[in-house]
Amino acid sequence: MKKVLISKVGCETALGSGPEKLWLELLAGRSGIKPLTRFSCENYVSNLAAGIDDLAIPAGSSRHDDLLDRVADQVGPIPADSRLLVASTKGEIDRLQTACRHDEPVPASALFEPLLAKISRRFDLIDHGTNINAACASSTIAIARGAAMIAHGQAESVLVYAADLLSEFVFSGFSALQALSPTPARPFDAQRQGLNLGEAGAALLLTNEKRAGDSPLAQVAGWGAANDAHHVTAPARDGSGLILACREAMQRAGIDPDQVAAINAHGTGTPYNDAMELTAFDSLFGKKMPPLHGVKGSLGHTLGAAAALETIVGGFALTAKKIPGTVGCTDPEEVGMGRIGTATQSIDGDYLLTTNSGFGGINGALVLQGAAS
Repeated sequence: MKKVLISKVGCETALGSGPEKLWLELLAGRSGIKPLTRFSCENYVSNLAAGIDDLAIPAGSSRHDDLLDRVADQVGPIPADSRLLVASTKGEIDRLQTACRHDEPVPASALFEPLLAKISRRFDLIDHGTNINAACASSTIAIARGAAMIAHGQAESVLVYAADLLSEFVFSGFSALQALSPTPARPFDAQRQGLNLGEAGAALLLTNEKRAGDSPLAQVAGWGAANDAHHVTAPARDGSGLILACREAMQRAGIDPDQVAAINAHGTGTPYNDAMELTAFDSLFGKKMPPLHGVKGSLGHTLGAAAALETIVGGFALTAKKIPGTVGCTDPEEVGMGRIGTATQSIDGDYLLTTNSGFGGINGALVLQGAAS
């Protein structure tokens, strides 16, 4: 199979603009989670989120237009024949929300087909693309699918674009599930109470070696996906789906668990998700569990964009040979003791495992390899 390289990246988060800014803010232990002003949270269990406050929203438009422009400007020109894979759970949900509040018909512009066409035009692509909605693992699966297309010679380059907006529609749903934390999220902490939602956009250009350029961020060496078929919103507590996805990713990468230098975990901050992940990692690695971290205490849970951001962070981590601390994890669960905390950790090795899990039982895993190795 052909090598798959991450050749260009761009991102916009509550911590600022660009991948370098994201990396430095994470190393500094900063968080973009703060009280919401976009809508009233009076009827919800939390008032906290990590939004991008200065996104423009012209009349009759969507905040996503500004988000798309910012990410596309960072990435710059890409090959016009690149395939397009979009990862979004709700697309331009603010259009739908506005229409419903005014008792108007749902505009065609709120649907995914015109959104795909818009993204394709903005990047000057021939392919109109496909949206992959695998809940919170959407961009994990999109990156995996793009990597498979390149590895098997079906494409020379694939653009993965991932984005989700912070909306009251989604916020109210998570509140109804009692999944939101009234305080800043504390992933893998023994006192965690839930997640905070986030808002972000990210793009990764995956290429074969011929199109990789001089300084690719990392190699996508392996990928895996599995569904635990346990519950609509709750993960299987034994971590069976995540274990299968991780084993598949490592097998495809041709590595053993002891070659994994670090784990970038999903780490939402909800009691069940984090416990499931630690159970899965304990099963996979035992006493040799590598250093692990999560970024949702800084960025909030950005849904479809989560894995795209975490893949970018993973690439930086392999280059710098360190992982940022996990904001909010001051009292780690026993299984994570000595492996996760608020401090930056040095890592030694060429491979990083990044994982995501979502509603419907979906689990996805990627193995990243340092570009220089």
